[in-house]
Amino acid sequence: MDKTDKPARVSPRGAATRSALLRAAAQVFRTVGFAKAGVSEVVSLAGASVGSLYHHFTGKADLYLALYEEFQQRQQERTHQAVKDARARGESDPTRLMNIAAHAYLLGCIEERDTARLFFSGDGPPGFDHQLRDRLTQWTDRNVALFRKADEPVDEALLIVVSGSMLLAVAEVVRRDDQDAHELADDITGLLSLLESRRRPEGD
Repeated sequence: MDKTDKPARVSPRGAATRSALLRAAAQVFRTVGFAKAGVSEVVSLAGASVGSLYHHFTGKADLYLALYEEFQQRQQERTHQAVKDARARGESDPTRLMNIAAHAYLLGCIEERDTARLFFSGDGPPGFDHQLRDRLTQWTDRNVALFRKADEPVDEALLIVVSGSMLLAVAEVVRRDDQDAHELADDITGLLSLLESRRRPEGD
């Protein structure tokens, strides 16, 4: 069923309260982890009420997912801009474009290391690991699509290799200091640039 309702308007005060709750939730999750975090801690740190939290979110898991959506949006903007800039410089090779996108994604995780660690540590709401893999696979598919023409099928093996590599890469780079993390990001995306999509004969 299509949704026909217009999105509810949020007052400036309501938007400010929502932002404060998200900032507080991020700080609490980073400090004690998602599992040990309590709604009361988030509300106290945000200077808000329990009622205001449940006005904007359904609970602790919803706060976590909202933080992830904001992070993922920033990551999409980073990778999109990196590819756009590369194209503007005349880059058209699909392998290098995918490599540039993957590198930008890893650099974003390093830049927001504390935030990225929240989502790749395994300490999240039930089922989040599966959602994280799905979202990263979707992101990877858009970049792997650089390898194929519009009417060509997805190279599932390439998609699995790249998305699996990125999942492990992010989990590792966010654990390291800046220099090691950047060197590892360079090494990983350098290896990814060696991958090639398999061109299958028609009818296979």
